Amino acid sequence: MPDFLFSRRELLAGLAGLVSGPAHAQQMDISRATAFVGKAGQELVNAINDPRLNQVQRRDRVAGILRAAIDIEGTGRFILGRYVRQATPAELQDYLKLFDEIIIRNLSSRFGEYRGVRFALGRSQQRTEEDALVSTLVERPNTPPFALDWRVAEIAGQPRVVDMIAEGTSLRLTTRSEYAAVIQRNGGRMTALLDAMRGQIAQLVAREGA
Repeated sequence: MPDFLFSRRELLAGLAGLVSGPAHAQQMDISRATAFVGKAGQELVNAINDPRLNQVQRRDRVAGILRAAIDIEGTGRFILGRYVRQATPAELQDYLKLFDEIIIRNLSSRFGEYRGVRFALGRSQQRTEEDALVSTLVERPNTPPFALDWRVAEIAGQPRVVDMIAEGTSLRLTTRSEYAAVIQRNGGRMTALLDAMRGQIAQLVAREGA
């Protein structure tokens, strides 16, 4: 399992875990999608830049924002792909729990280490009837700004991010391929992926304590 660092390239790789397919999607209003991304992005920036919060508090605040904005269970199921059907109920339960912890620990700790982040909305467009694409520009101190396109769908009556497009690449598909490769390299065993995910969590915990 890759160890995500906070370079531009690996930030984008880490963000891959945030995205899911638009299961049970309804018609998405473009203005609603834009407002949703703008609100979530500004909340993240405010939490990261708040001088009253220490590093642990920033991570916790960011984690809460991420959980409110993302359907993590739906994300995990999409990324697992056909192996959802092959996993036992216990394996699937373990996977979803580990997936949640990886995503939240990874991004909340990475975001929580930096201040001076800025976030700007760009162009929004209707992608299909079910989702819209909202472009944003993220700036961090001493690094080049980068663009992220947020694909937003209406899931169970609420807007949710269902994909991110970075440099023309759908990040949810990249993560899906990586997880499938781990399983395939280990004879189709779901337990191999679970072990790799536990190893990644151990690395994240060790980094947080450094």
